[in-house]
Amino acid sequence: MKSPRTILLAVLGLALIFGRPSLLRSQQESSESERRLAKIKEEIKGLKVKITDEEKKEKTMLSALDRIGFTKSLLRNEMALLNMQLDKNQLELEAIKKNIPELRANLDRQKESLARILVTLYKYGRFNFILFVLRSADLNALLGENKNLAVLASSQDRMIAEYAKNLAELGRAEQSLTSKERDIKDLIGKADVKKGEIEAQEKKSRRLIDEIKSNIRTYEQTMEEKSIQARQLQELLRKFEKLEPALPFPLVPFPEKKGKLPWPAAGKILQRFGIQRHPQFNTLTLNNGIEIAPPKDDLIVRAVHTGKVVFADYFQGYGNLIIIDHGLTYYSLYGHCAKFLVQKGDIVKTDQPIAEAGDTGSMFDVESLYFEIRYMTKPLDPLQWLKRR
Repeated sequence: MKSPRTILLAVLGLALIFGRPSLLRSQQESSESERRLAKIKEEIKGLKVKITDEEKKEKTMLSALDRIGFTKSLLRNEMALLNMQLDKNQLELEAIKKNIPELRANLDRQKESLARILVTLYKYGRFNFILFVLRSADLNALLGENKNLAVLASSQDRMIAEYAKNLAELGRAEQSLTSKERDIKDLIGKADVKKGEIEAQEKKSRRLIDEIKSNIRTYEQTMEEKSIQARQLQELLRKFEKLEPALPFPLVPFPEKKGKLPWPAAGKILQRFGIQRHPQFNTLTLNNGIEIAPPKDDLIVRAVHTGKVVFADYFQGYGNLIIIDHGLTYYSLYGHCAKFLVQKGDIVKTDQPIAEAGDTGSMFDVESLYFEIRYMTKPLDPLQWLKRR
């Protein structure tokens, strides 16, 4: 039969074994999430400024397209913000759901250990010192057992305090669970409203594009406005001619890649380079580039050659536009982008993702990429430079 001292030490050992669950996510994930949230909030702020600026300008067909485009981009960013907040709340909800059973199990273990301690203290007469002295075989046993019981009694006090603390933590976790479920429901409702607003702007955009394409007066007005913007783009490129980039690595001359350049995006060609005739009005327009409609599951836009980003901003008539200087006064242009993945001053390499295709400034009702190649500001047929496919 085990001695009272052995039993006491065994019970005391069990009483001190407790796990502490944690709700903390990794610092790296939290930092990345905060960075993305800050970026989206900054984009929302910038878009609101652009919408306000456009409302002050003279009302033109391109400005009308711009306002719709900015509003759609704003709503999409707000939707992205809601989705990020929803994802964050879902992760926190899952952590709480996981933590509650652990807390309950921990409380059950503490309750069991407390019960054992109380039984032991009662059994060995912690509260009847005279009886305890009479049962002791000698003075050494008396002092040893009394010391162990004192430690056990002290452990009991600590465990009761810990039990109360964990019980309070469980209560807070259950309240947090209810609150988080309510927050998620609210965010889903807001996301549904935002989705409806985006769809309304999509319809508004389609109606305006249909009007431009079907009404000769608005079509000619829009083409004239686009011609003005094309001349302004020409002036911008002339400024870049004086800013030959100093690339930090060996560069294959752009002319040597003619017919070998990778495509900037997957998808079919919506509009070709050169003079095009309107099927209904029989009017002629000059296209300085091509329009590519990438598949919905692959909207990534890639650089066709190594170079330096000299422009990454909104340009009326072209939407969100990236211009890459490849040296020797060769440039590639990427318009209608939904999102920039690079910024002005960046050095990019062949096939590097630089943007996502979108519909900013576009007269098509699908996500597309407007692509140009220029030499000394002169537009070149991109199909003569890209690989055959």
